[in-house]
Amino acid sequence: MIAVAGKRRIVWAPTLGAPDWTLTLLALGLSVVGLLLVWSATRMDGDHGLLIRQAVSVGLGLLLMWFVSRCDLRVLRAYVPLAYVLALVSLAGVLSPLGVRVNGAHSWIVLAPGVQFQPSEFAKVALALAFAVPLGELRDGQARPGFGGVLLALVLAAVPIGLIALQPDLGTMLVFAAMVSGALLVSGAPKRWLLVLVAGAAAAGAAAWKLGLVRPYQLERLLVLANPAADPGGVGYNAAQARIAIGSGGLTGKGLFNGEQTAGHFVPEQHTDFIFTVAGEELGFAGAAAIVLAIGVLLWRGLSIARHSASPYGAVLAGGVVSWLAFQTFVNVGMTVGLMPIVGVPLPFVSYGGSATVAGLLAIGLLQAVHRTKAMQP
Repeated sequence: MIAVAGKRRIVWAPTLGAPDWTLTLLALGLSVVGLLLVWSATRMDGDHGLLIRQAVSVGLGLLLMWFVSRCDLRVLRAYVPLAYVLALVSLAGVLSPLGVRVNGAHSWIVLAPGVQFQPSEFAKVALALAFAVPLGELRDGQARPGFGGVLLALVLAAVPIGLIALQPDLGTMLVFAAMVSGALLVSGAPKRWLLVLVAGAAAAGAAAWKLGLVRPYQLERLLVLANPAADPGGVGYNAAQARIAIGSGGLTGKGLFNGEQTAGHFVPEQHTDFIFTVAGEELGFAGAAAIVLAIGVLLWRGLSIARHSASPYGAVLAGGVVSWLAFQTFVNVGMTVGLMPIVGVPLPFVSYGGSATVAGLLAIGLLQAVHRTKAMQP
């Protein structure tokens, strides 16, 4: 649909440009690899429930990606206020009796037995759309967003980040900060705003420390990053086992479904945040590097779409999405090899997780919408 004079009419594929098939095929290929790795990580449990749920999530995500990719970008813009409000309501909902705590973060909503979702993952989609409004819709004569536009974008980001801080979910907060930084860079906003953002993040961190929002286990993870050999049987257990699993894979790996570390469940959460250790052990350096390379090419396609977007709104939207996926990949791979602290972020398209999988594929749909709407321009 497209908004015209207060009304909306359907605008489907025939009026849009051709999709970026490289982008679609990479997202599909990574999702299939993710299913195989999740299967390997959970097969010894004798319960295929996780694999089936992940397959359903991939199917739902692909369907939503297809739908969003066939929408004119102006239609998505028309629904930004609704998406943003729903994101805030759902983030606030995790603090209600519907919310449940998983892995130290009170960040899930349970709708029914076995039916739950993580609002912060879908909030990334809403925020990417919302950032682009003040940063990408310039007034006549403006070459880049002014003070008011940047300030509004920061306020739009601050509200959900504040709600996520109450969960607390440090990993998602960092992803949001990366999205804001990427959107500011792509919009052409003065660099001093990035300094303001860094100063604001530092002030927020200090406030969180004073208010007791920083949990002891989060500080312990930073200590493990500084000293990887510290307490390998306790707080450093995850990081130590992750390095052992990846290192044991060698160049070509032990073969899919043949990982001894994987089969023995030595690495906690190996089907979710530590799925990269399964790739490292069973597919080796070559397989793990291929996954990183595939995500890198996907991000490059996203940057190309941002660069060639016909509208500033599309460019900023694509920039925010690419920043999201790039930062999440960097942190996930970095924490499994000991270069980043463990903050609990999934590897895009590969880790188990319904909310993250669907949101990641929705992000690809947004990039396709920017790409295809650009092709409509005369």
